[in-house]
Amino acid sequence: MGIWDSKHVVSEYQQWTNSPAGGLALQAKIKLISDLMSGWPRRGRSILEIGCATGLLTEMFYHAGFDVTGIDSSSQMLVAARERMQGRADLHLGNAERLPFEDNQFDFVSVGSVLEHVDEPELVLSEALRVASRAVVVTVYSTWSIYYTCRDRNASTGADRRNALSPLAVNKMLRDLAGDRDVIRRSILIGPVSTWKEAPFWKWLNSRILPYGFGALSGIQIDVCDTKITIPLMAKRCGTKPAILNACRTNIAARESSSSFDK
Repeated sequence: MGIWDSKHVVSEYQQWTNSPAGGLALQAKIKLISDLMSGWPRRGRSILEIGCATGLLTEMFYHAGFDVTGIDSSSQMLVAARERMQGRADLHLGNAERLPFEDNQFDFVSVGSVLEHVDEPELVLSEALRVASRAVVVTVYSTWSIYYTCRDRNASTGADRRNALSPLAVNKMLRDLAGDRDVIRRSILIGPVSTWKEAPFWKWLNSRILPYGFGALSGIQIDVCDTKITIPLMAKRCGTKPAILNACRTNIAARESSSSFDK
């Protein structure tokens, strides 16, 4: 990920996230990750964000209630992240393929659009699974999407210099590494970049949670521990909002002293 350790590229990244399209994409990514981790207990739980960049999602994890640790290979990105977080997260300079952390050190791990920028994506996933004790969430830009088909292949910005990884390939890597674990798969951002606008129709369209692979950004949440927390069937059938479902999971965990999702 050496291209990111440059003030110029960091500036490009910040300009993109501050643009209308980039801002909408960021909000869509936050919505996707929030959906995938809706069942996770928060208070007193730790999360490692692999590829924390300038701290935009780090801040989201902090406000969600986690004790946050972030790691990035770019010292320039970390300058911006430290300025944003102001000591509210433990931030490290390091390599995602060789994490400087102990086995099972964190409750949860997030791998946010990192796999496209490393030489050994499977090794990154292996490391994420190693240091997580409960669950891992992974996001990746989808080669099945309209976005990928219509993207500018000659783009010079760091955000567009990605290696192609299909959602199927990422799913297979996780299955090979973690075995037959419970997974949740989703995607978001159905349209090309030209539709990433605040106009009501486009904003509505691009904020819909979609089947895995269909949107520009795909995500997988995979359990690491063996205990599965179930949601009341009626709550599922009624389309209950993620925040309420999360409360259901937390209450169930509190009643089950044997659950690895303890109080």
